Parts: sequence; structure tokens; C-alpha cells
Amino acid sequence: MDEYPEPVHEPAAGALDPRAELSEFLRTRRARLKPEDVGLPDYGRYRRVPGLRREELAQLAGVSVAYYTRLEQGNGRHVSPEVLDAIARALRLSDAEHAHLTHLAKPKQKKPAGRAQQVRGPLRTLLDTMDGVPAILVGRRSDILVWNRMAAAVFGDWAELPAREQNWARLVFLRPEYRDLFVDWEHKASDVVSQLRMDAGSHPDDPRLSALVGELSVKSEEFRRLWATHDVKEKCHGVQRLHHPLVGELDLRLESFHQADAHEQMLVTYHAEPNSPSAEALRLLASWGADATRAGTSTSSARTA
Repeated sequence: MDEYPEPVHEPAAGALDPRAELSEFLRTRRARLKPEDVGLPDYGRYRRVPGLRREELAQLAGVSVAYYTRLEQGNGRHVSPEVLDAIARALRLSDAEHAHLTHLAKPKQKKPAGRAQQVRGPLRTLLDTMDGVPAILVGRRSDILVWNRMAAAVFGDWAELPAREQNWARLVFLRPEYRDLFVDWEHKASDVVSQLRMDAGSHPDDPRLSALVGELSVKSEEFRRLWATHDVKEKCHGVQRLHHPLVGELDLRLESFHQADAHEQMLVTYHAEPNSPSAEALRLLASWGADATRAGTSTSSARTA
């Protein structure tokens, strides 16, 4: 089993506070609901808060106002799963949001979050044998753990970067060439932040995650804006549109799979529709091999110089 040592970071000032995370998540989910969404009368300009009032949400969930208020203030230690389910239904949470709420309100004892991330040798071999399909193994905090030759040809040769820079959040928010690579950069950025939020719910005491969030908050206004939304979602499949510096437009299908014995690791693959221009472009990149990676990196650097 290969082991990937974690770079050492100092915890960011104002490390993630589970109580504050729970409070802000509930407040922002309540604020996005309109009274008419849940069959309540809308008093228009007489409403002093956006979205539902605490009293209205408590009524919908079947709990007392005082009980819900304590929960929204970050005190979820004694809340039952049944109450969390009722609040999730009242807030119309997605499955990913429901899971995030549960992590925030009822944190479980976990292995230390700062432990090294390990990758099984056979999994690395599997990626290497996927010649025509870009494949990436992503771990906690959006760390890029392993990738194959096709992924390097499409996204750039991350082996040339320091270990701490092999991270989707750092690439998307701090490296200008990735704004050119992703046709819908805003959507990609939102996906990355949403996954970091999920990680924060599972590991609020992770000092490296706190350091990463702190650094990105200082360096990127877009990250600060997206982080403040408290949005969470699982990115399992979809279409990834890219503008590759060598072959132009690529429309790829994204599929992702959690590892059964390492749920925090996700195998992400990209494939093109058979006989499509994107499929031909991938074949061209595959034939170029390492030359495509080097040329693509050089072209991207020149465009952002």
C-alpha cells in the first residue's frame, strides 16, 4: 500500500468551529425557503428576515421554537436522529445536505484527520492500465492522490508541482490557467467548495483543512463568496466541458466512485461519447503521450504569462 505523507501546515487562525458551522448551515438553509414554498402565507414587506422565521420552521418540523433555536445556535449534542430527519424534511434538504447536517449535529469519533492518506497498490495499477480514459483518485480536502497518463495529458502534469499544490482547490482558485481550462469555471469552483464543505462536516477538527480554507479565503475573493453560501453537494456524474490548449473543446462524461474500504477517496473518470469529436481528441492526446502533457503545460503557461 502506497502512503502519501501530508504536507505540514500550521492551523489557520479561527479554525473551523463545529457549533458555528451547524448554526450557519441551518440559518442559510432556512433563509433560502420562501413561505409559499411550504404553503405558508407571505406577509411581504412585513417580514423582517429573508426566508422562513424560526417559529415557522419549528412548526413545520414539529418541534418547539426553543428546541429549534438551541439547535440553530449550534447546540446539537442531544438531538435525536428523528428530530434531525424532521428538520431536514422541513428544510427540504437534499441527501447530501441531510448527511452534512447529521455530521455537524452528531459528530462521530473518527481516526485522526491529519493521518497520511494511503492508496492501495492495485488501485494505482488499475489507473495505469486505463490507457484511453483520464482517471484521478481524489482524497480528503480535494487532494489529488494518484492520476494516470491520460489525466496528465488532459489536466496537466501535476508531478511537476510541489505535493501541497496537488489539490483541486488550490489549482482552481490559485492557478489562472485552470480558469481557461474549464469552460464553466464557476460551476467547477462551486463543486470544489461544496466538497470541501462536506469534508469540514466530517472532520471539523482537521487542522490542514482549516489551514487550506484560511489560505484560500485570504487569496481568493471567489472562494470567500462560495464558502459563505454553505452549499454542499455530491458530484457523482455529469458533463465536464474543457478548452484544452492543444486539441480545443472537450466534452467529457464524468463518473465518480467512492472506495468501499476508503470512503473518503473517490475515483473520478472522464470519457467521451463514442465516435464524437471529443473521443477523437482524446485518441490524439493518447498518441502524443508525454509530449502532449509537456506541450499543454507550456502552452497554458504562455497564455497566462
